Amino acid sequence: MSSSDSVPDPLLLLPLRQRIVEQQLGVRALHVIRPGRPDVTHLFRSDAPENLYSISKAVTALAVGLARDEGLLDLDDRLVDHLPAPTGGTGPDGAATRGYGEGIDQVRLRHLLTMTSGSPVTAFTDEEREHPGLTDHFLGTDLSAQPGDGFVYSNGSTFMLARVISERTGQSLRDWLMPRLFEPLGILNPQWFTDRQGFTWGATGLHLTSAQVARIGGLLLGEGIAPEGAAEPGTRLVPGEWIRAMHAADAWVPTGEADPEGGKYGFGVWKCSVGESWRADGAFGQFLVVLPEQEACVAITSHLEGKPGSEILRAVWEELLPLL
Repeated sequence: MSSSDSVPDPLLLLPLRQRIVEQQLGVRALHVIRPGRPDVTHLFRSDAPENLYSISKAVTALAVGLARDEGLLDLDDRLVDHLPAPTGGTGPDGAATRGYGEGIDQVRLRHLLTMTSGSPVTAFTDEEREHPGLTDHFLGTDLSAQPGDGFVYSNGSTFMLARVISERTGQSLRDWLMPRLFEPLGILNPQWFTDRQGFTWGATGLHLTSAQVARIGGLLLGEGIAPEGAAEPGTRLVPGEWIRAMHAADAWVPTGEADPEGGKYGFGVWKCSVGESWRADGAFGQFLVVLPEQEACVAITSHLEGKPGSEILRAVWEELLPLL
């Protein structure tokens, strides 16, 4: 019998809720998902759609797995095999760009997925986010490091994965995922930011309610099977082999971060400091924490400023995990 069997569901979140309030951690919603049991939920405010920030990257990683399963791409494909060379873009300084940047022909989709591409185009500056031709800017910029040599956190890398899928399918990433992921999960009209050319950002900007993001957490926990509460529960949506690959031992790359919660990055997800747990992670405290040993997933939406998001994770480890 697990310790959670002796804790009534209405009390499961009580210690965590108290700590959230006392430490002003900015959490807006909590969901605990466990197969075969009702979800345990607490909302600190109405459950409106909000930006999940980099949880979007994990959803794009799921899309890469689906595209791979459909034969549209492979992780060892070169980026240049999917996207044509720039022919008339402009750099941030207004200078014309022509052709691929130096080293771009060595970038493989695996490098983009693990953020080891070596490209300096991370798309965090206003200049890059608002670039009129971000795809060509990425493709036309010389690498600053050899692909695979080191991790640099990058919205640009994930955006380029979204662009590859769009190029192969003729649809935006968001639209391509509608019948494959969103609609079967009961997510009928998700909003997802685009660049100035109308391409889905992929790296950020997906807006969902906490209940909807919890269904994605259930999908991760269930290794690709739609959870209870989805429109098509029990349906396989993503290959289980791909979900396992996202957080497999050989997927993790060292980031150089001192925070133990940020030391290893996989395929759009992070390794947690506790046991075999792993997570999708977005700015301001958005989390999908998968707990294989507890057969649970914790979905959290927040708006935490002035403190690291790891404070929320620490609260989960200390207040909730012992009850699971």
